Amino acid sequence: MDASSCCRVFSTQRLRFPLRRLAAPPWPQPFCTESSGGLVAPSTSKRRSRGPVMAAKKAAEGAKQEDGKYKHTVDLPKTTFGLRANSVQREPELQKLWDENQVLKRVSERNTGPAFVLHDGPPYANGDLHMGHALNKILKDFINRYKLLQNHKVSFVPGWDCHGLPIELKVLKSMDKETLSALTPIKLRQKAAKFAKATVDAQMKSFKRYGVWADWDNPYLTLSPEYEAAQLEVFGQMVMKGYIYRGRKPVHWSPSSRTALAEAELEYSENHISRSIYAAFKITNPSKSGMLDEFLPNVSLAIWTTTPWTIPANAAVAVNPELTYAVAEVQSVFESESTSGGKQRKVGNILSSEKGKLFVIVASDLVTNLESKWGVKLVVHKSFPGSALEHCRYAHPVNGNECSVVLGGDYITTESGTGLVHTAPGHGQEDYITGLKYGLPIISPVDDEGNFTAEAGQFSGLSVLGAGNTAVVKYLDEQYSLILEEPYKHKYPYDWRSKEPTIFRATEQWFASVDGFRNAAMDAIRQVTWVPSQAQNRIVAMTSSRSDWCISRQRTWGVPIPVFYHVDSQEPLITEETIEHVKAIVLKKGSDAWWYMTTEELLPDRYRDKASEYRKGTDTMDVWFDSGSSWAAVLAKRDGLSFPADIYLEGSDQHRGWFQSSLLTSIATTGKAPYSSVITHGFVLDEKGFKMSKSDGNVMDPEKIIVGGKNQSEEPGYGADVLRLWVSSVDYSTDVLIGPQILRQMSDMYRKLRGTMRFLLSNLHDWKPDNSVLYNDLPKIDKYALFQLETVMASMKDSYESYQFYKVYQMLQRFATVGLSNFYLDVAKDRLYVGGRVSFTRKSCQTVLMAHLLYLVRAISPIMPHLAEDVWQNLPFQYTLQDGSLANFVFDLKWPEKNEEWLSAPKDDVDFLGVILELRSEINKILENARTGKLIGSSLDAKVYLHTESSDTVLKLKELSSASNDADALHRLFITSQVDVLPILNEEITSSVPYTGKFSNPRTGDIWIGVTRADGAKCERCWNYTQDVGSFHDHPTLCGRCYGVIDLQPQPAAASVS
Repeated sequence: MDASSCCRVFSTQRLRFPLRRLAAPPWPQPFCTESSGGLVAPSTSKRRSRGPVMAAKKAAEGAKQEDGKYKHTVDLPKTTFGLRANSVQREPELQKLWDENQVLKRVSERNTGPAFVLHDGPPYANGDLHMGHALNKILKDFINRYKLLQNHKVSFVPGWDCHGLPIELKVLKSMDKETLSALTPIKLRQKAAKFAKATVDAQMKSFKRYGVWADWDNPYLTLSPEYEAAQLEVFGQMVMKGYIYRGRKPVHWSPSSRTALAEAELEYSENHISRSIYAAFKITNPSKSGMLDEFLPNVSLAIWTTTPWTIPANAAVAVNPELTYAVAEVQSVFESESTSGGKQRKVGNILSSEKGKLFVIVASDLVTNLESKWGVKLVVHKSFPGSALEHCRYAHPVNGNECSVVLGGDYITTESGTGLVHTAPGHGQEDYITGLKYGLPIISPVDDEGNFTAEAGQFSGLSVLGAGNTAVVKYLDEQYSLILEEPYKHKYPYDWRSKEPTIFRATEQWFASVDGFRNAAMDAIRQVTWVPSQAQNRIVAMTSSRSDWCISRQRTWGVPIPVFYHVDSQEPLITEETIEHVKAIVLKKGSDAWWYMTTEELLPDRYRDKASEYRKGTDTMDVWFDSGSSWAAVLAKRDGLSFPADIYLEGSDQHRGWFQSSLLTSIATTGKAPYSSVITHGFVLDEKGFKMSKSDGNVMDPEKIIVGGKNQSEEPGYGADVLRLWVSSVDYSTDVLIGPQILRQMSDMYRKLRGTMRFLLSNLHDWKPDNSVLYNDLPKIDKYALFQLETVMASMKDSYESYQFYKVYQMLQRFATVGLSNFYLDVAKDRLYVGGRVSFTRKSCQTVLMAHLLYLVRAISPIMPHLAEDVWQNLPFQYTLQDGSLANFVFDLKWPEKNEEWLSAPKDDVDFLGVILELRSEINKILENARTGKLIGSSLDAKVYLHTESSDTVLKLKELSSASNDADALHRLFITSQVDVLPILNEEITSSVPYTGKFSNPRTGDIWIGVTRADGAKCERCWNYTQDVGSFHDHPTLCGRCYGVIDLQPQPAAASVS
């Protein structure tokens, strides 16, 4: 049954699955609003009255008191729910409870709504988890838990990426020389698999400790045979559709790892410094007769490059046909090495030569800039369009061969350089495309380790990123081709694992032709919901401009590319039949079979008699092809899942990683995207906004946040729910911050929320369903509280639905720990503690408290499931669901349906009570002044006077002042002994009131406020001042209200909170 029905039906049965409760520490003080140890948020004033509660509590603890005979009549709160969370011990107990009772499985199976599938992007199985992992998995858990409350069937299958270079390198680094010398591919793969599985186990344990619910017994691992077979099936379908091909193209190559890399395996350093050069390539034959004759033989093409080591592979110089170029004479060398940048900057011999005039061809727009850069005077003699230079011939600066000027694309600009681009099709993507247009040779005289090959002649054996680069620059200078050398700081790609620079290098690789399905991918992107919406622009830009996908890697630890090569011709054998045969073997034996089985065994029957003519390939697939096939291996294969997934959720870097690789494989084979929605989050930075690094000592370890470090005073254990609360508090659409100060703030927020929940539990200790008060009979203040509760729950639902968890956090903060605690729960204490156990006002208040408890426990459960479950396990009654079963766990509940009755409170009443709340805040300030001035001690020592000229406001104030139900009475709302609404205000009155103030509101106009000492005598039991104290001979120290309820109170043992 739902809370919206005012909680009428409950079972008296005990829990089916009782949880051993931790012993709570003795409660050192009564329920109050103080920030240190109390239940609810701190007040704006210290004037709260805690008298009767404190008195009864002290009596219960044996404190000395004059009488204490009424202590048993005060209804102190009681609960087994501890003030301290003790999360480090308590949370694992709750997780064990969930596991033993298979709560996730049972709730998901019982839910009657549609299946919801959030597909887990696989983290890499090569190390400990960091804050990015925690942010990611906890966000996913928020969504899954919320969907459970919304009656969805939720099946969340966690995954791990288990192949690839990083794991292979870690295994290799762990071996000594003797082990390495005896290492075979199959042994390496076995060690890599063992390492990956051990890492999966460790990471899984950490994810569980975060409180993440998942099908941990059945994760998907990219190294499992069934996964590898599904991946080969995707590959085979792409082959059959003509999207896979083998070619010699420039690719990102890592000399440190000796393999090709995908774009997603690169990191770009903003501080890389290259040796950039300006060089002159001498023209030998102009393209048009007479165009350059007057400048021959002293005219050269001036180029600029940041990779001098690629000059030996030069095949052309490219110009932009739309730009204007000039022949400029070099005159007057103004600067020398010593006056322009010091030793790091070198002017070439060509500028200091006395071999005659020197003419250079450069873009006209760059003449002035180059004069300054080179330290020369450039005199322009002639100008012409770039198209006029096409087919002009020049001498190769290293080997002397004649090469040609070609027309390039819009990548040739005047933003830097000379406007002419040295073109080496074997070492650059744009160069390669231009080379295809002109049939240029693809020269790449560089080996796997990044050293020049014999094809580079005199530079053979030298490292292209080191000595080889230096040698090329020196040679050019000796040949009078170097104009200027200088350092150049720019963005440059590095191997994401070895952290070493990469190069572009042409090699034989396997590619996926993105052009074949690019338009379909772009259409699919537009059909997907992207959160945040600007993420769509990012993946559109990346997909529309990306080159063909290099899917082959020259490593051992991975899924093999199932291809055979003819021994003599090297022609590949890859057919539907061969792929299917290998796939069947891998499904049965795993991909290790490719390494230990013979070619004859791996080939289908019809090729076996020719097996000796073939060899099996040694390349493995890009790990992004591995993870990018997860939709096929998991979503399309497992029961309870569906394709496409409802949501993919990962970091923003996955636009060029998993989001894109999944999209490309899915579009290529099925024609549709593998996801309906994609959510991205930013990176985690320290609380100052800096990137975390061990060297800077600012790394926040999620495990230490949860359980604490060695020094608990410096690194206390906050528990998983505080970490999860932090995740909910940040706007994850951008980079997020975390640090010790932020965690302390989260811990304080958690403590306040726990205090609020404890207040609700403890004041329902004697609750019975029959005590519920019908909505129409509730006092106005109670209806107002339910209106606010329903309104905030609707807003929280909207925020959960839009995945804006930081808004849920803000609402919880404002409502549960500030608004609710500082007003409703504060004024409720009087009727809860001293209003009489069986009084109408106490029952009506408990009806409202019950609704708040049942609503708030659901609202917090996706974010803080341990706190929510701890609350539920300490419920002082059993809660029965609509089907008659018991809600033994908090996730047996569903998100409450919209309660129209609670929203039906008259708008006028809601608005006016909102004004009363503002008025109360102003009164509190005046009461505080009166307390500081020693006029009063607590607020119950005071009487408040109000006056306004607004007749409508007077009427409403008097209506509350004389409220028959006591709960709506103004003095109860202000927690004072009396409130008097004055019909007139004159000097006699104002002069006799020591503390005054004014409240202004457009609805009420100005309201004058005055504070004096309360009239009458102080009631010993409730500490309110009234005129009737002393009127009852048998209880002369009691007021009329207390006199009327004491005989109705039972005589229990001293009430307490344990």
